[in-house]
Amino acid sequence: MELRTQVPGFWDDPKSAELHMKKLNDLKRWVEGYNKVKTATDELQLAYDFFKEDAVTEEEVDSTYTRTMKLLETIEMKNMLSNEEDRLGAVIKIVAGAGGTEAQDWADMLFRMYQRYCERQGYKSELTNYQAGDEAGIKTVTLQAEGDMAYGYLKSENGVHRLVRVSPFNAQGKRMTSFASVFVTPLVDDSISIEVNPANLSWDTFRSSGAGGQNVNKVETGVRLHYKYIDDRNGEEKEIVIENTESRSQTGNRENALRLLRSQLYEIELEKRRETQAKMEAGKKKIEWGSQIRSYVFDDRRVKDHRTNYQTSDVNGVMDGNIDEFIKAYLMEFGQE
Repeated sequence: MELRTQVPGFWDDPKSAELHMKKLNDLKRWVEGYNKVKTATDELQLAYDFFKEDAVTEEEVDSTYTRTMKLLETIEMKNMLSNEEDRLGAVIKIVAGAGGTEAQDWADMLFRMYQRYCERQGYKSELTNYQAGDEAGIKTVTLQAEGDMAYGYLKSENGVHRLVRVSPFNAQGKRMTSFASVFVTPLVDDSISIEVNPANLSWDTFRSSGAGGQNVNKVETGVRLHYKYIDDRNGEEKEIVIENTESRSQTGNRENALRLLRSQLYEIELEKRRETQAKMEAGKKKIEWGSQIRSYVFDDRRVKDHRTNYQTSDVNGVMDGNIDEFIKAYLMEFGQE
């Protein structure tokens, strides 16, 4: 793959060359990952041999073992992500459930959790749509995350998230239950071919305001895309509606709205494939996307995933974006679906 990049005229077709470089970089990451694990296991064997000769302490062997296992588990988890879409970026849409201010505050907390997760992973994240709550929190928000295997990891977050806590918005100090839905779709790039029928498209424009109460734009830069299509599974007419307010330019917002449309159409195609595969029938209901997947019980200091039964008492860490163990448990159980 590297030798092909040295052929004269390789960059004459920039699009093809970029796709080749992307594949090459993916392969390099696998080779580098393997080499890291190989080096670590060799060092662990060496440390054990030295320990037997009293040259190193037991603590040093334990430390080397822990580091080696972490590298090994990371590459094993990545091996669960072998589908075409897993390597893509992710679009995360959070929608507050019924329950007014409490539910909108919960949606805002989830939004911050995913922002912090993206920071921890080194993903580039971009806010593409934001609708503030009536008193606090948010009604809905859309976040794009771009980075290595972003969709592969974040697809485990798709579903309904349940919060149980003593609400600061309740005068009686009652324990309340709130819900928010998280929708995760692959962020398509130029390597994925998705056909959009222009005849099915229509647009609205509006003045947009961003998160944090910035001044309303004097021009209508916000766009709302409507795309009607026939679902070939049941013959029903359906509509996709996408709002984009990220850019100060209407043209930029239109371009990104179209990219998000292609991402949603790609997700619909993936759903069809999953249905036709009809694998894991016994666990189908258990992992059905859109069902309640996780409960966050603040008073009991417990966060539990209902699909894998993994739970932790580190509520603060989870809300600060440390959701790696939940993702790992999901992928190890369902990654090879």
